Amino acid sequence: MPESEKEFTMYTDGASRHNPGEAGAGIVVLHGGKLVTEIARYLGTTTNNVAEYTAAIIGLEYAVREGASRVILFADSELLVKQLNGQYKVKNEGLKPLYGKAKELIAKIGFVEVKYIPRGINKIADALANKAIDEKLA
Repeated sequence: MPESEKEFTMYTDGASRHNPGEAGAGIVVLHGGKLVTEIARYLGTTTNNVAEYTAAIIGLEYAVREGASRVILFADSELLVKQLNGQYKVKNEGLKPLYGKAKELIAKIGFVEVKYIPRGINKIADALANKAIDEKLA
């Protein structure tokens, strides 16, 4: 990979207490194996799938702002991963605009690989999503 390319590895997770319910997004961003930033954002009342998409979008927006040309995005939402990879159609009307926004950001970056990981491996992003909810409700 040329030195001019900036690659981020991201772990994203959305959490919703009840469905819909109080929700949060957690994003962990690494560059060269080193932690760059952690983001915990309260999302208000929404569904788990909307929270998952919103977390991915926040991560992708960060990558665009930072001039990334490659992103490996890990998420524990099989629905999100399979929709963004074109394996599932987006049928839910509420997810269609989020899907569109994510695809728009992916196009700006150029190379984005979206990969599924089990929830147990996504603990830090999950903790950040829950932290955002806890801090808002405290």
